[in-house]
Amino acid sequence: MSKTREYLEAFLIAVIFLKFATTFVLQTFYIPSGSMEDTLLIGDHLVVNRFIYGAQQSELARKLLPARPIRRGDVVVFRSKVPPTTDVVKRCVGLPGDVIEVRDDRLMINGQVVDDSAVTKFQEPEGMEQRARSFRREIAHRRAFFGPVRVPEEHYFCMGDNRWNSRDSRSWGTLPAHLVKGRASIIYWSYGGETPDGQYHGVAHRLKQLGSTTLGFLTKTRWGRTFRMVR
Repeated sequence: MSKTREYLEAFLIAVIFLKFATTFVLQTFYIPSGSMEDTLLIGDHLVVNRFIYGAQQSELARKLLPARPIRRGDVVVFRSKVPPTTDVVKRCVGLPGDVIEVRDDRLMINGQVVDDSAVTKFQEPEGMEQRARSFRREIAHRRAFFGPVRVPEEHYFCMGDNRWNSRDSRSWGTLPAHLVKGRASIIYWSYGGETPDGQYHGVAHRLKQLGSTTLGFLTKTRWGRTFRMVR
């Protein structure tokens, strides 16, 4: 067997393994917004455990990998309903069959008030003009009173931990199970500088951003959040 063929076979095996891993096992994800503060900050980079829920979506994964159903309180990454081209991270607060209600900023599940104050907050984004702030408060007030609604089968109710700055199931409805990609597992890097917003702004902007990240890696990395588990 020639060296070229050996290298080619090794490369193909590596590609197949990488594709399998990113499809069913692990994926990376970064936080572009403050909807999950203070649990997740803008600039946090996550490892997403795909196999833990992947078995619900794939016959192959069901046979090869261990899995468990989504639990209330899991921080999940999923394909957005609006728009359907981006990935989103929120906390699952409602399972199929649960009755969800928000009354005066208090989350209620099946008629019982849930004490989730340890992970939630109500904070407006910084640097907003007065007009925008007034509009945000109006939206926040609407979200402070929601429901009750029953979560359908094969659906989940998800909310951001920063309740006043989160567009979630109170806006776009319950989350279909097939859109769930995995569970946020660990923060492997947290960067306090400029973070991509998920939109493409041209090659020049991308190169500038890469240069800025490289120069600020040591000084702007939040070292205390490195390898922190997502709870």
